[in-house]
Amino acid sequence: MAITVQQLWDEGAERLSLSIVAGENYLNNSLLEIAMNRPGLALTGFFQYFANQRLQIFGLAEFTYLKSLSTTEKDARLRALFEQKIPCVVITRNRKTPKGILELAEKFKVPVLRTSMVTMNFVNECTVLLKKLSAPRKRIQGTMMEVMGIGVLLRGDPGIGKSETALSLIERGYCLVSDDVTEIRRTSRDRILCWANEVTRYHMEIRGLGIIHVPSLFGVSAIRRETELDVVIDLKKPSGNEDRTGVHPDTITMMDVEIPCITLPVRSGRDMANIVEVAALNQKLKELGHDAAKELDDKIIERLTKGRVRHG
Repeated sequence: MAITVQQLWDEGAERLSLSIVAGENYLNNSLLEIAMNRPGLALTGFFQYFANQRLQIFGLAEFTYLKSLSTTEKDARLRALFEQKIPCVVITRNRKTPKGILELAEKFKVPVLRTSMVTMNFVNECTVLLKKLSAPRKRIQGTMMEVMGIGVLLRGDPGIGKSETALSLIERGYCLVSDDVTEIRRTSRDRILCWANEVTRYHMEIRGLGIIHVPSLFGVSAIRRETELDVVIDLKKPSGNEDRTGVHPDTITMMDVEIPCITLPVRSGRDMANIVEVAALNQKLKELGHDAAKELDDKIIERLTKGRVRHG
């Protein structure tokens, strides 16, 4: 998945200590390869196997080599590099940008960024960010909460009470990640990471009340920027067919990752926040290897088996 220099700038300007030196109008250039390249060989004139679709990093080695060249030769080497249709140049250690690079950036429509970070640190941090930006993602309906370290996605029909349940959980000291619309992506560890859309982040819609800003009412401890998904809870009207034992738990698949799914019937007077809280705790116990439903089922089977043997 290709990303643009603009996306890298929007997500990483602060994290990577970036500033724009030249080519601000060309941030829509695409990074077709999600990796970085140090153009040492290219500056010598060797372009075979040159990774021209990657972010080009100018560090200490590149600048030291350019200083060893005459002005005419340096300008020619830099021009040959920019002619390869590179998407972007990043200069590390806050080095002063040579005038030749600034002129070439405008001529060939290449943005030039600068960072105060050491080259190795920048490459490490930027690699993580590029992988995050290029990972497959989608938008789903549901309210995302973090309850005692467990990522809980509340789903259900409009008006079923997702936001009201989430609000009750926030009042108990738990954290909101997103309300109603949740962004997700699959991580390299085959987990689903969830966060809120930038426009609606930290806001909730409560029917009859309207829009509220959660951190203003409950403090910054009531929000999380992102969390991994551990369990999906579907809030539904009672059907009479609900699983009462939990021996055969349901799962759903999101982006090829299986997630435990619990269906909770919503009835008048039922404390849904309390039940969701217990469901999250129970899921945490299961992850630690303790499954209450299976344990009880095994005890019953063992008792029945012993009874048959005794009477046999």
